[in-house]
Amino acid sequence: MTIRVMVVDDQSLIRSGLVTLLASAPDIEVVAEAADGAEAVPLARTYRPDVVLMDLVMPKVDGMEATLQLLRLPEPPRVLVLTGYTADDLVLDALRAGAAGFLLKDLRPEELFAGIRTVAAGGSALAPGVMRVLLERADTRTGAPDHAEQLSTLSPGERDVLALVGEGRTNLQIAEALHLSPASVKTYVSRILTQLDLSNRTQAAILAYEAGLVRAA
Repeated sequence: MTIRVMVVDDQSLIRSGLVTLLASAPDIEVVAEAADGAEAVPLARTYRPDVVLMDLVMPKVDGMEATLQLLRLPEPPRVLVLTGYTADDLVLDALRAGAAGFLLKDLRPEELFAGIRTVAAGGSALAPGVMRVLLERADTRTGAPDHAEQLSTLSPGERDVLALVGEGRTNLQIAEALHLSPASVKTYVSRILTQLDLSNRTQAAILAYEAGLVRAA
């Protein structure tokens, strides 16, 4: 299956380079490109990309606001942030806004392709530096009893699924790891989001990190 991608970046040279690079992947098709979030939202309505490759710092409508607007669409795309900025608050705000992943611009082409494929399949793609931010926040955060109370509503099986969501695994990968059917995993994830009052699996991944369900390798 071909993954339809829209590239959003205010720097035309970088945007053109990404479009050319993605064209070399046999299973990825760039269907649109935008210079900022103001252009991205109407283009997404028209071209319906599976994945939006999103820069964060842009004029007019930035990547954070564009992500929020995109995820309000009736059939929202998966948003994969690609940026050169690694500030802790920026990372967390982007993921809390609903981005399915956060990658840095110093990655290799193969890593970018893999990230796009992962989020298109329903998983989360996080650069190692981003994982470190989440783990450090998990180690230093206060108010852990709040998460303990939330997690107490989950069954052991649901906690296992949540931990693997926190690792960024797709439903199929979780199914293989826990010897479940993909349909069962989908039901588990839906139930977890409802019980924890979360909007998407990226927010679930953040909670899994903050609650200590995901450990550094």
